[in-house]
Amino acid sequence: MDVAFSLGTSRLSVTIHSVIVAGWTGRNNDAVQHHIDELAALGIAPPSQVPLHYRVSNELLTQSDTIEVLGEGSSGEVEPLLVQADGKLYFGLASDHTDRDLERHSVAASKQACAKPIADTLWDFDEIKDHLDDMTLKCWIEEGGREVLYQDGTLASIRPLTELYDGAEMVDGSAMLCGTLPAIGGVRPAQKYRMEVGDPTSGKTIAMTYDVRTLPIIA
Repeated sequence: MDVAFSLGTSRLSVTIHSVIVAGWTGRNNDAVQHHIDELAALGIAPPSQVPLHYRVSNELLTQSDTIEVLGEGSSGEVEPLLVQADGKLYFGLASDHTDRDLERHSVAASKQACAKPIADTLWDFDEIKDHLDDMTLKCWIEEGGREVLYQDGTLASIRPLTELYDGAEMVDGSAMLCGTLPAIGGVRPAQKYRMEVGDPTSGKTIAMTYDVRTLPIIA
């Protein structure tokens, strides 16, 4: 899949042939285990290891401002994105939109079921790697006719991205979604999302918005 990004004053075109979704990436191991135990009580099998690198189709990546999903049971989540191209590593923004109903049966299948929106801007990873923990992640959803804050935190809550990168065996043409933050008020569906990652050192942000169009489940 060919994807184009802005690098500030230049453009980068990348043929993505491998997409990874890193799961169970919380830095607090006790909190991760607590969540695994919660899901196990609902009948959801625990991960084979922590963190876990799921593979999904490269065709799931999209820069469209609208995605289509089946049924009412999906939701998005703001995540840092890593892209490797031409021997360099880049940093961006993505949403791991996931089918939560299917997740009860198979986390891997739920990751494959929905498109993964990504922003059209990347930053040089080398320029931000020394202050990654300070980077902010935010997500807003439309709820009850108004925009509400859905996720808010820093990359200090996620395992170091270099650690996730080393475990993913990324090569040129690879992209990886790197995990997310807890949802304020609990995980739930929404029809509109606005997300951003901010660099307090430079004052720059990468932002994106997208709408969700729900398709009916026909039995």
